[in-house]
Amino acid sequence: MSAVPAVVRLPAATLLALVLGALGLLHPATSPYVDLFWHIALYGFGIPVLWDTVRGILHGRWATDLVAALAILTAMFLDQPFAGLIIVLMQSGGAALEAHAVSRATAAVRLLEAEAPQIAHRIAAPGVVDDVSVDRVVVGDRLLVRPGEMVPCDGTVVAGHSSVDTARVTGEPLPLTATLGTSLQSGMVNLSGPLTLSVTAPARESLYARVVELVRHAQASKAPVQRVADRFAIWFTPLTLGVCVLAWFASGEALRVLAVLVVATPCPMLLATPVAILGGVNRAARDQIIIRHGGALESLARVNTVVFDKTGTLTVGRPEVVMVESAGAVNENQILSWASAVEHGASHPLARSIERAASERQIPLLPTTATEEFPGRGVRGTVEGRRVVVGSTSLVRELEPGIGHVSFSPVRHDLSALVAVDGRLVGRISFSDRIRPDAAAALQSLRSLGIDRTVLLSGDDPDNVSALAAELHFGEAHGGLLPDEKLAAVAALEQDKAVVLMVGDGTNDAPALSFATVGMALASHGGGISAESADVVLLGDQLNRVPQAVAIGRRTLRIAHQSLWWGLGLSGVAMIFAAAGGITPAVGAVLQEGIDVAVIANALRTAWPGSRVSS
Repeated sequence: MSAVPAVVRLPAATLLALVLGALGLLHPATSPYVDLFWHIALYGFGIPVLWDTVRGILHGRWATDLVAALAILTAMFLDQPFAGLIIVLMQSGGAALEAHAVSRATAAVRLLEAEAPQIAHRIAAPGVVDDVSVDRVVVGDRLLVRPGEMVPCDGTVVAGHSSVDTARVTGEPLPLTATLGTSLQSGMVNLSGPLTLSVTAPARESLYARVVELVRHAQASKAPVQRVADRFAIWFTPLTLGVCVLAWFASGEALRVLAVLVVATPCPMLLATPVAILGGVNRAARDQIIIRHGGALESLARVNTVVFDKTGTLTVGRPEVVMVESAGAVNENQILSWASAVEHGASHPLARSIERAASERQIPLLPTTATEEFPGRGVRGTVEGRRVVVGSTSLVRELEPGIGHVSFSPVRHDLSALVAVDGRLVGRISFSDRIRPDAAAALQSLRSLGIDRTVLLSGDDPDNVSALAAELHFGEAHGGLLPDEKLAAVAALEQDKAVVLMVGDGTNDAPALSFATVGMALASHGGGISAESADVVLLGDQLNRVPQAVAIGRRTLRIAHQSLWWGLGLSGVAMIFAAAGGITPAVGAVLQEGIDVAVIANALRTAWPGSRVSS
């Protein structure tokens, strides 16, 4: 996934229109060849613009385009190619920018489909494994899922013992121990030992396929953004047409009508918001906030409800050692020293957590021999002549039946592992998914911006979700949610007139990110699908960029409004002079460009380096 959007590829019509704009000093009267060139260009590129406007009107999108289309049509009728082509330039440039935003609308679905398993290892007979397309797998087939592979179809474990990463599907930060009878869903990733799966649903009906369909449906049903320019054009367009009618009845001169249309062509509406938004997008990019399209920045300014995922968004997204307890005289560092030695090189994700904890305490790695891993349960080995076992209670008691019973702290953690040395229980290591250190400050910054409705939606255990929600003072919290349930919760908020910013990081967040008014993904933790589903991507880990993005959106829209009011005000004054016969169409086109320059100069303030936005 490329975090920064690709360079906009303007259509051929726009590129040629830009060339024509650069040749604007060559008035048609300069030469008959230039005159012919201008006419060909006006009709060649003006007709497609008119046709696009007609199609937009048929779909209810007429406000910002109608005056421009009438100006182009009138310029053709009155043989004024210079004035007409300037309008074509404005229209085709804006259309190209919008086309780029639309072109990435299906990127999330394509990426999801590309990440889905295409091949399944079907067990044809004992010891015989055939690689077949997942489309050929049927209910009852037995599949081999090797370590590191994604589960291709929903099924039940009939052989094997392993740890399975479920975060992509459920948001659970800690791996699931898969044993005989464990139900697994497509999209989960096998981490350690091989598993044999009895298929309970074909790939097209499994969870991963349902997530793909949810994202596709969410993108199709997402409410369109009412752009700022459209809201202004609702009243400005009828006003312009009214002045045209008055000019015609007062003078009977068609050129006056064209002059009114030229100076009233909503270039401030076509330019003020896009230029301000371009500046706002660049401003955000300096803070590693990638905003994919202008509609997202406009919507950010209106957000009144923020929905957060839990795992990997408000938390670090991986198990961390939060407590080391001694069962006797052995100190914590010694327990970590033995545990990190036997876990070194193990495939289980908790092994990495133990190694990180030992490294943070600067505990040296001890040499280990005869290491043996028990997938999903633990590991044992010999450390400096001592027999060390680290793992689940069942594994430790199985390998060291004489360890006896030791009472540890009743404090509840997500997961724990016992440590036994030479047949004696020496301690317990507890793991949990820690809250990000800047989470509380980010939420407080959102509240200071006037956003007092925050909602926590997670696939994690409801008890864990409730505890985190209480600590961070969330108004609403729901746990144990599957991807479709997250999407339904966001849809319910929007039906309640909420303008929703959804912040997430995983595959299970993709449908909700696609559907929310604004989807925001943390690229450093989530997969490519979450970033592609989102309208905004945060490249770093800092959650303070969430309120920063909202603040940038609000400032950008405020400056865009200023530019629009000034631009339309100046156009309104010019319309009066044009209706009175004081401005010709050619002079009106030049005057309109002067207004555009003023509008652009003000709109560019959104990108000024000194305009630091405080969150």
